[in-house]
Amino acid sequence: MTWVLFALTTAIALSTADALSKRALGKTDELVIVWVREGYALPFLALALLFVPIPELDATFWLTVCGLVPLEVISLVLYIKAIRLSPLSLTVPFLAMSPVFIIFIAFATLGEVPSIGGIIGIVLITAGAYTLNASASKQGLLEPVKAIFKEPGSVLMLIVAVIYSVTSTLGKVAVQHSSPVFFGFFYPLTLTIVLTIFLSAKGKLGSVFEKPATFLPIGLCTATMVITHFMAISMTQVAYMIAVKRLSLVFSVIYGWAMFKEEKIKERLLGSAIMLAGVASILIF
Repeated sequence: MTWVLFALTTAIALSTADALSKRALGKTDELVIVWVREGYALPFLALALLFVPIPELDATFWLTVCGLVPLEVISLVLYIKAIRLSPLSLTVPFLAMSPVFIIFIAFATLGEVPSIGGIIGIVLITAGAYTLNASASKQGLLEPVKAIFKEPGSVLMLIVAVIYSVTSTLGKVAVQHSSPVFFGFFYPLTLTIVLTIFLSAKGKLGSVFEKPATFLPIGLCTATMVITHFMAISMTQVAYMIAVKRLSLVFSVIYGWAMFKEEKIKERLLGSAIMLAGVASILIF
């Protein structure tokens, strides 16, 4: 069961990177933090690459990367903006909607009918999203739903979840035409190059080197997340690993309470746990 430890480490590292990013956003530009999450992870990821041969890269790999990069940059910017604008406990849990969107996309485009586990998962994730704002139900049964769209970070994270439902498929294709560890380094490197050009054009590139003591832990957590993700996924079925990784939803809620004194933490913990159960149902059954 070593893979469980790696998957748990992935979840903790991801939620920690989110919490540290939100704290850094108090005095740092959003685009700078987007660069930091990728750029500061590179030195740590490069160490892992030393032990992995560079695979032969075909046309499918390069075409897939060309499709991935713009979507990933957009999702990264929206992700960081979301955790800046709203509580962690009301933003990160909505990433659980990604597998739901995948099911609907597959149904709409391929005619694939969801399994019983998928249907149960959709119901649980929807119920969990409702529970995140359960206290609002005192003003009306639909108020928790309305509350989602009144919180800008929640709306942005829902958009991120939609994008992730596409990039997760493209990412799988890229890995199949390279190798997991190689892609785990190459992809952040490519994103960093694109973001460097973008920040240079805006005259903000110098800001990424102003606070190394603040930024390095974010990069270390991101690199740890990437490395342990691929180590875990090499030891077990992808569905099992992702189900454990999604514990990051719960850890982010706890960080929201511990670091930022976010309120209504019990209902948000409950909502996140229900959404997590929904993710597990979709992925495993």
